[in-house]
Amino acid sequence: MSINAVFAQDVNCFDVARKGILSDIKSLFEKDKSVVNAIDDKGSSMLILACYRGNDAVANFLIDNKAEVNYVSKNGTALMACVVKGEFELVDKLLLNGANIDLKDQNGMTALMLAVQFNNPEMVKKLVEEKANKELKCNQNKTAFEYAVEFNYEEIINLLK
Repeated sequence: MSINAVFAQDVNCFDVARKGILSDIKSLFEKDKSVVNAIDDKGSSMLILACYRGNDAVANFLIDNKAEVNYVSKNGTALMACVVKGEFELVDKLLLNGANIDLKDQNGMTALMLAVQFNNPEMVKKLVEEKANKELKCNQNKTAFEYAVEFNYEEIINLLK
């Protein structure tokens, strides 16, 4: 979808992703179904923006309408955004809809590594239960476990042993 197509009638789909309501995204979708995979000028998808902003209603609509759940922007994936924001329900929904738990961002970080860095033991536990690969290394050649040790996050260290 061209970016110009999503600015019709002064409705910016990326603003809808960030802070719009369900009726806003439904209206855009009725006009152009490809809006679910629109990418902004910084390389973020609508789904990633909705996830980072905690706009659950729009994120759920995008997932339900087949937004690309494995798109990787310079800021990572929708799953990574949900991990960073502690959005457990959206993490579940993304995984149920085919999100790859082990994708890496431009720094080689995975969702599991981000859960460690944000000191979220509950999210680490969830991702480990969902079979996140604990052996993957980022661009700095560190695993999630090595980050936990570096930050001295004892609870997370025990989860990753």
